[in-house]
Amino acid sequence: MSVPLTLLGLLEREPCHGYDLKRDYDTYFGRRKPLPFGQVYATLARLVRDGKAAPGEVEAGDGPDRKRYAITSAGKSDVEAWLAEPAEAEPHLQTVVFAKVVLALMLGHSAQRYLDTQRNSHLQRRRELTELKRTGSLVDALLADHGLFHLEADLRWIDITEARLPALAEEVRR
Repeated sequence: MSVPLTLLGLLEREPCHGYDLKRDYDTYFGRRKPLPFGQVYATLARLVRDGKAAPGEVEAGDGPDRKRYAITSAGKSDVEAWLAEPAEAEPHLQTVVFAKVVLALMLGHSAQRYLDTQRNSHLQRRRELTELKRTGSLVDALLADHGLFHLEADLRWIDITEARLPALAEEVRR
């Protein structure tokens, strides 16, 4: 999963402090592996350096001074491009696809359109693997079967997620 693009997507929703970004990232995308604070701030520094995010004024609070970061137009363009492209079919695809669906919903984009694009990409890959299985060696056929089983599971997940989009949208927009 792309931490920088996910953080940019969260910033597109609204300007945030680093600790708010970490909280939201961990809540939606890091349940099994929370994002370390150091990684949040190192990523924000790179995003600022690359012109994808901009820090606001330093704000005094109960604790240390903090900055509220906002996404730039270059950052928005990167998020739009990332959300529009299908992820490659791979065994651990769901984390990327899930992140894109949730961010699309949070940002008011069409998660349905993204799921349709992802489904079409999977169907194309399924056709390629089926042809490899038909024409290749036994090793090719076994590897193709492995890929096909993962694709079938992903396609079922896409269908289930599509059916649950309204409820998921309600939950992530709270």
